[in-house]
Amino acid sequence: MLDLINAIPRSLILPPSNLFLLVVLGLVVRRWRPRAGRVVAGAGFALLTLLSMTAVADLLVTPLENMTTPLTAPKQAGAQAIVVLAAGQVREAPEYGGRDIPDYVALARLRYAAHLQRATGLPILVSGGFAGKPLGNDLDYSFGDAMATALREDFGVPVAWVEERSRDTAENAAFSAAMLRAQGITRILLVTDAMHMARSNAAFRRAGMDVVDAPTLFLGGRATSINAWVPSAEGMRRSWYATYELIGLAWYRVRSGGAAQ
Repeated sequence: MLDLINAIPRSLILPPSNLFLLVVLGLVVRRWRPRAGRVVAGAGFALLTLLSMTAVADLLVTPLENMTTPLTAPKQAGAQAIVVLAAGQVREAPEYGGRDIPDYVALARLRYAAHLQRATGLPILVSGGFAGKPLGNDLDYSFGDAMATALREDFGVPVAWVEERSRDTAENAAFSAAMLRAQGITRILLVTDAMHMARSNAAFRRAGMDVVDAPTLFLGGRATSINAWVPSAEGMRRSWYATYELIGLAWYRVRSGGAAQ
């Protein structure tokens, strides 16, 4: 069942693509049922407009971010290691000699991980595989490799372990937990976006880890200016991300028989 769901392109079930499809469906239906077609197309266009506003995106983002809290005392958390989850990559960056590098979301996670490492002295594990990219030459970096290189070269922080087999959050947890348990480590600081934390925490707890949330990139509750009501690409990006996480949380609960963790 999971393989079947993963075979469906994510972009088709998330905004804005699903809403464009709704508009197209309405225009097609309008040929035979004019009133119904106008309602469907209008609903799609209205949702496109609303979800492109950061003020509306906040309604999706804030509940996710409220499931976690900023880490205020990392030294007193009793953790044995820091785990940083991969985000995306910039492929074949010309300014780095054609090497793959972490995207800006991953860099925000890495910056916070470096901050925590300097504050605690804990070893770091970075987790992220190739995400379907074929191997073939020396410039092919897994997400984990790219993150480890950035931490070492750009942030001056050592990396103890690189997990590079995982393709999603559940595999991040399973493979990372196996590596850490082999070192006698069971309690971790988990670094990822605030929106992604609830799902990540659940995955790592199911993998047997004792998790201390170390979220970064809090975005909710900041849409206070008039510009927050103007449609923008950033508004749609936040709506896309929040919708993805809400669907992911729902799917995790279904797989675990209704339990959140």
